[in-house]
Amino acid sequence: MLALPDAAILLGRTAADWRGAVLLAGEALQAAGFVQQSYGARMVGMVEEFGAYIVIAPGLALAHARPGPDVLASGMSVVTLAEPVVFGHPYNDPVSIVLGLAVITADEHVAGIAELANVFNDPAALGRLGAARSAADVRAVFEVPGVS
Repeated sequence: MLALPDAAILLGRTAADWRGAVLLAGEALQAAGFVQQSYGARMVGMVEEFGAYIVIAPGLALAHARPGPDVLASGMSVVTLAEPVVFGHPYNDPVSIVLGLAVITADEHVAGIAELANVFNDPAALGRLGAARSAADVRAVFEVPGVS
């Protein structure tokens, strides 16, 4: 599973809109040392260009951008929002959990998405993530059975 240090986890945050929510995910990635500041704006640009495709399940967005020189290491961030925000997705709005994904290579992007898909195959995962009160609670959601 992708690295998820305490610095990359922001719980109960407030965002005025989807841009603010995506930028929080970028700030968490930056705080963990995965990306430079410009990455958050690139993630916003992806949504501006391609729409709300990053809203991958009811209440869940996966913010990301293509690999680039502002990605220092592969990792992820988790942001839970005190109040959900609308991204403009026809079925999965509003969003209360934003995952940030930063990867060095396209292959890591595909692998990271696959790992996250496996986590969210568990129907309880979203609820557990939304109820998380600590970094340890968040990390427990991403534990894969049989992998240490």
